[in-house]
Amino acid sequence: MEQLVLSGKIIYSGSSNFAAWNIAQANEKAASRRSMGLVSEQSLYNLRERTVELEMLPVCREYGLGFIPWSPLGGGLLAGLPKSGETGRRRNLKVEGALLEKMKAYEAVCGDVGEEPSTVALAWLLHNPVVTAPIVGPRTMDQLERAVHALDVELDGEVLGRLDEIWPGPGNQAPEAYAW
Repeated sequence: MEQLVLSGKIIYSGSSNFAAWNIAQANEKAASRRSMGLVSEQSLYNLRERTVELEMLPVCREYGLGFIPWSPLGGGLLAGLPKSGETGRRRNLKVEGALLEKMKAYEAVCGDVGEEPSTVALAWLLHNPVVTAPIVGPRTMDQLERAVHALDVELDGEVLGRLDEIWPGPGNQAPEAYAW
């Protein structure tokens, strides 16, 4: 990557789905060569999938990398329960049992905030200072407008706490999340 930068073919390099130790390793090697190293990491992250909070987000914060979450709506699940007659891939979402109860609680929080579930899911990601920008894949103008609107939605501590109750993360970074 250093050679690509030096030859002018790229300006910056980033990673996707690396382990946190790979990012530390790459950036330490780059620093030893007086090179820039990685500037971003993209990984799976959303309200439901929060494993990156253990090591990835702390290493990105420590090394100054931007974090770019993919699947910010959890494959469409965090856009809310499918409505009857809905078209597209969301119509095939199977939501039952404990997941159905979580979704009902999540939609209640979104209703209290006065925002669509997809907007709340994106706003939740954006409240984290390590997150640069979620990778969104809108298929309609309405979806795009809701995604952009998430930039203006501020979630207070009470709402963030309610979301954590529904979709708990690991509780802290590693090893504090499981060792102390």
